[in-house]
Amino acid sequence: MTERPYHHGNLRSALLDAACAAIEETGPAALSLRDLARRAGVSHAAPAHHFGDKAGLLTELAAQGYDLLAEAVRAAGPDLTEAGVAYVRFAVEHRAHFEVMFQPGLQRPHDPALEAARRRADQALADALASSGPARQANSEAKLAAWSIVHGFAALWTSGALDARTGDDPAALARTVIANLFAADR
Repeated sequence: MTERPYHHGNLRSALLDAACAAIEETGPAALSLRDLARRAGVSHAAPAHHFGDKAGLLTELAAQGYDLLAEAVRAAGPDLTEAGVAYVRFAVEHRAHFEVMFQPGLQRPHDPALEAARRRADQALADALASSGPARQANSEAKLAAWSIVHGFAALWTSGALDARTGDDPAALARTVIANLFAADR
């Protein structure tokens, strides 16, 4: 009897997808490489071969998330409100990434790929802020305010902390919240 050669396709990608599914079910703290291997149908050593350890896998997941966030914000075009809505949509549609990205204790925070991805996302957000006018362009407090409002809203929405009376459309509600923030600024 001949054995069939092992072939999984893109195991790295399959493990990242399995990690996203597991994080959406139980959160990043409960994630285990052994469980990922079981979900992907591979040996328990396979995830360690690709990522080293749990921190390595979560570092890559965070870097992937920052790149997805940068793409989403850039795709929104030169409108600060729409960039904020894109941020919220990203958090809702990529909840596992969002949960891992802002927990440096779960990652290797000085990983070069992670730092580069973080810079790309930061630049996309800075570009969106710059599009809102020169007064905000060089203002670090305005940048922090904009990030805080969209990140805070996204965290509240994804955690289920918002009351059901707020509706079921995070983008529409985020658009209203962001517009209110900047209307007070005028």
